Amino acid sequence: MGRKVTVIGAGNVGATIAYTFSLGDLASEIVILDIKKDKAEGEAMDIVQGASFRESISVISGDYEAARDSDVVVITSGINRKPGQTRLELTQINVEILKDITPQIVAVAPKAKYVLVSNPVDITTYVFTKLSGLPESQIMGTGTLLDTARLRYLISEHFHIAQKNVHAYVFGEHGDSSFIPWSCANISTSSFENYERLALANGFVKEPLDKEATINAVRKMGGEIIKRKGATFYAVSVSVSKLCDNLFSANDSLTTITSMMHGEYGISDICLSTLTMLGPKGIKGKVEIDIADDEIMKLRESAEALKTVIRDVKL
Repeated sequence: MGRKVTVIGAGNVGATIAYTFSLGDLASEIVILDIKKDKAEGEAMDIVQGASFRESISVISGDYEAARDSDVVVITSGINRKPGQTRLELTQINVEILKDITPQIVAVAPKAKYVLVSNPVDITTYVFTKLSGLPESQIMGTGTLLDTARLRYLISEHFHIAQKNVHAYVFGEHGDSSFIPWSCANISTSSFENYERLALANGFVKEPLDKEATINAVRKMGGEIIKRKGATFYAVSVSVSKLCDNLFSANDSLTTITSMMHGEYGISDICLSTLTMLGPKGIKGKVEIDIADDEIMKLRESAEALKTVIRDVKL
């Protein structure tokens, strides 16, 4: 059965996401929308001209009508933070962009699953949830999905072990208040603390993992890439592709994405990343796991940091 995916925003991130979709079997139709229609058309033309090397696929640009009856809509529209610009200023600009997009896309694709990528992603996911009027099961943001992937990369590099054996997560905001709940981290079913102890005793590694340096590296990794190449888009595109693949899978999956909280860990009315169950019917809900008391406090502090910004945003 054909699957239709719309990507709103034809910048580096949106275009790379559309291109990544075109390389796999995720979609048979890809629609690229942007306020700069020539840019969207150019990206669609460039992507579709490689379609002869794969099974037939439609890649087009257009207006919102072209997105009608999409199965998934990925929203990447927004601006990046400029030097001297406050977080609130950036947030308000991107919220205004989202306020313009939301009613137009929801009118033509009311049954789609919506994946928010635009930063600050926890806030844009919250705003879209409030403005769209759609069931919350249809709405999610990428949240700490990429942060979690970066964390697993750093752990695997330190211990010289395959990333697939690492099960650790980044919770909270996709930003400075994110944190790692080490109490639930494990490597191939062994708790992180136990595995590290054995690795040191057996000479697999020479020193323990610096946990503070690790979370700082996770938070700064995107900025380091931007400093070197001006933008980051490959890894986030793969993350979005994997997230959308979960939406089309036969079974549900657990992952760290941002969606509305309803009392989990004592937190409500904010979008945060914790373990979330999603699959072909969208989000089923948060899976509240046992984490340490100090980690619960960090999660609540992350929620409050976001609420402080939202209180000053004009919806």
